[in-house]
Amino acid sequence: MLVPVYTNPVLPGFYPDPSLCRVDDDYYLVTSSFEYFPGVPVFHSKDLVNWRQIGHVLNRPSQLDLDMCEPSRGIWAATIRYHGGTFYICTTNVCRKIRGESMEGGNFIVTAVNPAGPWSEPHWLDNACGIDPSLFFDDDGRAWFAGTGYPPNGPRYKGNNAIWLQELDIEKMEMAGPKYYLWEGALADAARHTEGPHIYKTRGYYYLMVAEGGTGYAHAITVARSRQITGPYENNPRNPIITHRHMGNDIPITNVGHGDLVQTQNGEWWLVLLGSRPYGGLYRNLGRETFLAPVSWLYDWPIVSPGCGRIEFEYQAPDLPQHAPYRMPDRDGFDAQELALCYNFLRTPRERFWNLDERVGFLRLRLRPERIAEHVNPSFVGRRQQHIDFHASCKVEFEPDSATETAGLVLLQNSGFHFRVEICQSNEGRLLRLTKRYRNTEDVLASVPAPAAGPLVLAASARGQELSFMFGSNADCLQSLAEKVDSRILSTEIAGGFTGTYIGMYASSNGAQSENCADFDWFEYRQG
Repeated sequence: MLVPVYTNPVLPGFYPDPSLCRVDDDYYLVTSSFEYFPGVPVFHSKDLVNWRQIGHVLNRPSQLDLDMCEPSRGIWAATIRYHGGTFYICTTNVCRKIRGESMEGGNFIVTAVNPAGPWSEPHWLDNACGIDPSLFFDDDGRAWFAGTGYPPNGPRYKGNNAIWLQELDIEKMEMAGPKYYLWEGALADAARHTEGPHIYKTRGYYYLMVAEGGTGYAHAITVARSRQITGPYENNPRNPIITHRHMGNDIPITNVGHGDLVQTQNGEWWLVLLGSRPYGGLYRNLGRETFLAPVSWLYDWPIVSPGCGRIEFEYQAPDLPQHAPYRMPDRDGFDAQELALCYNFLRTPRERFWNLDERVGFLRLRLRPERIAEHVNPSFVGRRQQHIDFHASCKVEFEPDSATETAGLVLLQNSGFHFRVEICQSNEGRLLRLTKRYRNTEDVLASVPAPAAGPLVLAASARGQELSFMFGSNADCLQSLAEKVDSRILSTEIAGGFTGTYIGMYASSNGAQSENCADFDWFEYRQG
C-alpha cells in the first residue's frame, strides 16, 4: 500500500508567519500581509496539506489603515485562536507605530463567528506589549495576551527582545492585571529578535514557543516550559527545535522559523512555519512561504521533523482524510461580481478605482495621479508569484489621451524595485515601454511602437531568474519585447523587506488628472 506524501511548501509564495487553529476536524490558517489590502488572508483545510482561501480578515478600510505605509510595514504576524464559539485574531499594524504613536499603539483584536467573515472592527489594545501578539485561553476560562517587547531594564544589545504576558479581559477587550516577564530566548545574553510567541498547554506544562535569530538565514524556533503560565520558564536543552542556520546558505530551503503548533483530532502534532526557496544563487523572489512539518515528543519536549532534524520538501501526510487540492483557474475572465480572493491592492483604497460592472467581463481600472513608485494607493490589482518558473499575461484595451497616461503589467517587489510593461503615448502614436525601477532610479529596457488601436496582450515569463517580456494582438501570436532580463532585483536580498513578488495590472496618469480608464479582458497566471 502506498503511503501518501505531501510536498512543501503547502502555501507557496508570499505567505509568512503562519498561525493556525483546529475546530473539530477543520483547520484555519492566517498569515501576515504587510502593506497589502485586504489584509490577513484566511485559509481552510481538512488535512493540513490542501488549503483553500475563504476570505480576508481585514477587508474594510475602517479595519485597516495603511495610508502612506512604507514597504514591509503594515500588518505583521497575526495569531488565530478559537474559544467558546468565537474566532479571535490578534495582530499589529506597524504603520500606527511609525506615525509617532507609542511602541504599544498598534496591537488589536478582531473577532468572528465564521472565519470567512465578517470580522469585527478592531478592538485596540493601547497598552499591550510590543509586536507579534498571541492569545492563549486557559482551562479556567482566563485569557492571556503574549507579546514581544524589551527586557525589564531595556535592551542590552541590538535585537535584545523579551516575551511578556498579561491577562486579557475578553469581555471588555482590555488588558488587566500586571505584566509578567517570561523569557528572552534560548541563547543566554546573545538571543536576537526573540518574537512571535505562542503558548500551549500539554503534558502538565505550559510551553512557550518563539521565533529567534531574525527572519533571515539565522532564523530558528526555540521553546521553553513552565508549570505556571507566568513562569519561571525552563530553557529546552535541545534548542533550537528547528533551524537551518548551521547548514550554510546554498541549500534549497532557508531561513526556517516563526511557526505555530496544532494537535490533530487523531493525536498527531504538526508545525506550520515559514521558510524560503532561494534560486539563481541565494536570491528569494518568492518571499517567505508556509511549510508543514511533523512533530513528536521526547522527554516532554517537542522534536520537529524527527529523524532528520530539518525541513524537507516531502513528508508522509498527516493521518487525516485526504482531500483533493483546490486549484484556481489559470485565467480569470473577470466574469464574477467581485475580485477573486487571490488579488490585493497596495495600501488602503480610499476610493473605488476598480470595477467589474461598468463593462461586463472586464476589470476596469481608472487612471489616477498616484504612481506605483510612491508610497500611495495606486490603481493596481495584483497577486503573488508562487512558482520559480511562471507565465503571466493580461489582455488590455487602453488608448492613452496624453503622454502622462500609462497602463499595463507590473512585476512588483516594492515601490523602489519593479518592472513595468506599459502602453503609453508618444509623438508618433501608441508606444509599448518596458521600465526597470531599481533603487528608485528608472531605466527603459525596451521601447517599441504599438499598433495604433485595439487590444494588446502583455506577457512575462520566468525561467529561474531570467525574465522574458512579450506582447501581441492575441495570446497565440506574441513577439519578444526583451529577453534574459535579470529578475534578481525582485528578491529580498536586493530589494530588502519582508514581502515577495507580486504580479498585476496597473494604470496611472502619473501626477495629472484624468478621466481615462484601462479595461482588462483577462489576467492569466500559471506555473511553468
